[in-house]
Amino acid sequence: MASRPLRTRVNGTALERTVPDERILLDLLREDLRLTGTKRGCDLGTCGCCTVLLDGRPTLSCLTLARSAEGREVTTIEGVTPAEGLHPVQRAFVERGATQCGFCTPGFILTSVALLRDHPHPSREEVARAISGNLCRCTGYTKIIEAVLAVGGGK
Repeated sequence: MASRPLRTRVNGTALERTVPDERILLDLLREDLRLTGTKRGCDLGTCGCCTVLLDGRPTLSCLTLARSAEGREVTTIEGVTPAEGLHPVQRAFVERGATQCGFCTPGFILTSVALLRDHPHPSREEVARAISGNLCRCTGYTKIIEAVLAVGGGK
């Protein structure tokens, strides 16, 4: 098993450590860095529970080698939560009952944060399309879409 140094930024903090070449980003975050907000779901890239932002783009960490983060910025759910409280998307999810068991919520929130950054006033269809890679077994998606629209002021 070959290992090499990895230099990246995780939630705004520089990180340098030696990691095996085959180490996936999900395991680096959860096991090595103890950032357990990123969830292990299907390990197949179909559920979105492991979504993180890689240079601001929603990325499935279960399908991404840690090596792919070399020289890049990784943002987890812990990284979007400001010290003084909740991110507006997190607050909207809570206020509108968009979370039930909460397992899929970090992936939905990170996907929504990226959407709202790039499209501040999305339509219902744009939100539905953006979150289509995230699966939830507890909700009917209506409250999730409403929460994102509440932040973006969309319809």
